[in-house]
Amino acid sequence: MDFHISAQQREMIDSVRSLAQTEFRAKAMRWMDGTFPWENMKQLAELGVLGMAVPEEYGGMSMSILDTALILEEIAKVDYVTAMAVMGETGVQVRVISRYAPPSIRERILPRVVSGDCILAICMTEPHAGTDVANFRTNCRVMSDRVILKGTKTLISRAPEAGMFIVFTRVDGKPGREGIGCVLLEAGTKGFAVTGTYHTMGGENLHEIQFDDCELPLENLVIKEDGFKKLLTAFNTQRCLNPSISLGLAEGAFDEAVKYVRDRTVFNKPISDFQGIRWKLADMFKDIEAGRSLLYRACMTANPFPDPFMAATAKVFCNEMSIRVTSEAVQVHGGFGFTDEYLVSRLYRGARYGSLGGGASETLRDLIGRKIVGEFDPTDGVMGLGNF
Repeated sequence: MDFHISAQQREMIDSVRSLAQTEFRAKAMRWMDGTFPWENMKQLAELGVLGMAVPEEYGGMSMSILDTALILEEIAKVDYVTAMAVMGETGVQVRVISRYAPPSIRERILPRVVSGDCILAICMTEPHAGTDVANFRTNCRVMSDRVILKGTKTLISRAPEAGMFIVFTRVDGKPGREGIGCVLLEAGTKGFAVTGTYHTMGGENLHEIQFDDCELPLENLVIKEDGFKKLLTAFNTQRCLNPSISLGLAEGAFDEAVKYVRDRTVFNKPISDFQGIRWKLADMFKDIEAGRSLLYRACMTANPFPDPFMAATAKVFCNEMSIRVTSEAVQVHGGFGFTDEYLVSRLYRGARYGSLGGGASETLRDLIGRKIVGEFDPTDGVMGLGNF
């Protein structure tokens, strides 16, 4: 096992860290009302970040899921909203297009993703079904020369800004998991409308979308057969990138807590002199390091998508760890930690999202448990369950 990052990874991390700490940090409050961070995205595009998951033939860098996780981690330390926007350009959306879309769509869309001119949105959740993918009601009818899409999606990120939507839908009304497929829809398609907006405690907006008999070219039906399996396989990418944001939020909060306890004095001495405070920092650090190890290990299983068991394990731990660590950082700051002006307050609110999106913790715990019950070998023990 090699615990060192490469020179290329270090160079990219340093570039993004410098940009995040010197520019993103100072203006992060601007995005808390739901404003999309276009200027941040353009700067990241110039560094090549938005093309990390795009194949080289379309102008991207074709970098690994671990590379992407490392970058999201740096951005999330200071700016949750921008980190979430970047995940949309480096996660499931772009990988579905790169792997399943026909060349004509890839050639038209992927270079625009790299340049920051095309924002992607993934449409999964419906008003009555989130995790319960098999009960989606959104449906597309496949005609001889086109596809007709009808339905509703909700809690969708970046809907007003997106240039293309990756919509998971039922195909020809076929019931159950076997009927799930995926279509691509470009903004401006007749019958498409953003019909509602929800402002989140993390700062970004989520939206409801209607598809009212949207006519799409037949080539836009990019997943038809084995759609449910392909969906879950691709979605394991999200189960590594979502926790990388959780990890970054925890690290950012930890950094702020360490700086604060060194400077804050009580009874004529810094509060870092109190054992109770030092123990808080020790627990925060060990949680972060445990999460980092789980996450990086899960990322390294990707070929091209991560192992579902390891990704689920990393996600559950990092999501819940982030809530604990950011909460303790707020506690360390006392009353100041409860104010918007202090970064830890915003990091804490962002951390609450992780265990809700990309697979709820309860669902993933069940996945992990079923794997353990079904495949645990007393001879191999725990070593037989993981990827080493």
